[in-house]
Amino acid sequence: MLIRADRNALRRRRHLRIRARVRGTPSRPRLSVFRSLKQIYAQLIDDTAGRTLVAASTLDPEVRGRVAGKTKTEAAAVVGEVLAQRALAAGVQRVVFDRGGYKFHGRVKALADGARAAGLQF
Repeated sequence: MLIRADRNALRRRRHLRIRARVRGTPSRPRLSVFRSLKQIYAQLIDDTAGRTLVAASTLDPEVRGRVAGKTKTEAAAVVGEVLAQRALAAGVQRVVFDRGGYKFHGRVKALADGARAAGLQF
């Protein structure tokens, strides 16, 4: 009998492998992405202090109005833009990208491209 692997458990293992190499610093925080079935969340984290510097998601009031009627991929691009604007306002220009164990594809790629277009450097 074949036993099907839990996709989320596999993703969490990949994320741990990525996190072993990716660290956020005050000068170059980690851009962490979490993707649920309906929403997407992103935050900039300074791992040395253990603090979240900036965050954005499709649930933010500022983002919600802009993503109404758009696809999930288009909404992810808007979240990336808003996150980049907030990061630049906080004085952060360079980040390390943490894809959270997801493939760099689809919504994750759209978020990254939106953040790059708004001025963040990866």
